[in-house]
Amino acid sequence: MAEYKYGVYGKIGTDIVQSVSRASVVPVYFGTAPVNLLADYKDAVNTPVKIYNLNEAREKIGHFSDSALWGKYTLCEAVEAHFNNEGGNIGPIYVVNVLDPDSHAGEEVTETLVFANRKATLAETDIIMNTFAIDGKVQGTDYTISYNTATGVLTVTDIGETPMGEIEASFKRINFEAITADTVIGGTDSDGITTGIASVRQVYQNYDAIPTYLAAPGWSETPEVYNALVAASQGINDHWSAFVFADIPTSNTTTIAAAIKWKEDNGYTSGYSKVCWPKVRSGDTIYHLSTLALVEKIRCDVRNNNIPFETCANKAIPASGLYISDSSKLVGYDRPEANKLTAAGITTAIYWEGNWRVWGDHTAAYIDGGDYTAREIFDTNMLMLFYIANEFQREWGSTIDQPMTLALRDTILNREQEKLDALISVGALIGAPTVELTYGESTEASDVLLASFEWHVSATITPPLKAATVTVSYTDAGFAVLYGTEEGGEV
Repeated sequence: MAEYKYGVYGKIGTDIVQSVSRASVVPVYFGTAPVNLLADYKDAVNTPVKIYNLNEAREKIGHFSDSALWGKYTLCEAVEAHFNNEGGNIGPIYVVNVLDPDSHAGEEVTETLVFANRKATLAETDIIMNTFAIDGKVQGTDYTISYNTATGVLTVTDIGETPMGEIEASFKRINFEAITADTVIGGTDSDGITTGIASVRQVYQNYDAIPTYLAAPGWSETPEVYNALVAASQGINDHWSAFVFADIPTSNTTTIAAAIKWKEDNGYTSGYSKVCWPKVRSGDTIYHLSTLALVEKIRCDVRNNNIPFETCANKAIPASGLYISDSSKLVGYDRPEANKLTAAGITTAIYWEGNWRVWGDHTAAYIDGGDYTAREIFDTNMLMLFYIANEFQREWGSTIDQPMTLALRDTILNREQEKLDALISVGALIGAPTVELTYGESTEASDVLLASFEWHVSATITPPLKAATVTVSYTDAGFAVLYGTEEGGEV
């Protein structure tokens, strides 16, 4: 019996390939943010938070610009890349913070405060602000506290009648050992409450926004998290498809050969993903390449009216070199070396014409000479298929339970063909894409009886200009002009 369906659906069909030559964007980030610095963090734990700029990030989830702290607070990297980018800021972004000060608090500690001019400071990046207390004193009556994320310093101001000198303060810090890959992956409990990556389904329900890209910088290099991201990207809310940006770890892959082997050994080969290696340096700031690549992909999409047919490959990023570790002397790879990575489905970065650029337009499924489907060759192939399927569902979701008249049938067919033709006009598709209401061998009688109809779109995605070669030949024919003779005449 056919699967019971009720609603509007979209899926990616099998490829229709004659020849293969092997040669309004919503990013959702998962990780940890310094919500422990907020007085009230209840609305910033395991739920999508929409952020438009740097100040809003500080207010809603907390933020550190110092990349030395991004190993603890991984979402700060995404915030910095989007909203403090020398190439231009771009947003909004959606973040799901899994750090919960209630669940991830360590043991209470005490520190001695020394007041001078009624102020005392405490250098603490991991303090849970609402646990701070001074025995026998009342916050707001005897003292106030403030936190500077630029310096990582808590300032206590004495406002009581009797000045304080030296006094003990108590508080709790975040226990980061309690935050694991399982915390980021999350899940759904018996009450339907979601945590971690599973919370991606809340984006559409809370913001009427369809997730386009998923990323977890600092965590996606863990296979369990990568697999969870890929799984979550397919059928979000039982409808939407998204694309994953992920990284290969640099901690145990210090060479091109090691990175390629690690990718294959750990199954980072999904056509629903783009996998990056290594990291990049921007002055003293270290970024995961996936983060900067995703920023540039979004920039491309916005430039193209949110149609994702342009790859982020060969786009400039704010980088000054590659980075593997502080002890590594690697500066960068030239193109032949970098192409060893791209041929293995790994996106990297190269220096070209005054800029460091994202290098690699393949999905993680692509391996030169290996097995992959045609749609998995380029990232834009997958993204355009997602776009067409998502847009179909968005447009026709409200027609469910209306009478399936011939007029409605024709309306859907005509409108979808118009959309395909429009994609041709902007260069997103080539050839003659078609849409049809299918009925035949693939349609079971029970589907018809249950009023489950299926449309099929065939489309060729415009490929990127992956390689361009010019052949320059020497000829002696030009010597004739020196002697004033006709070209090809006797000298």
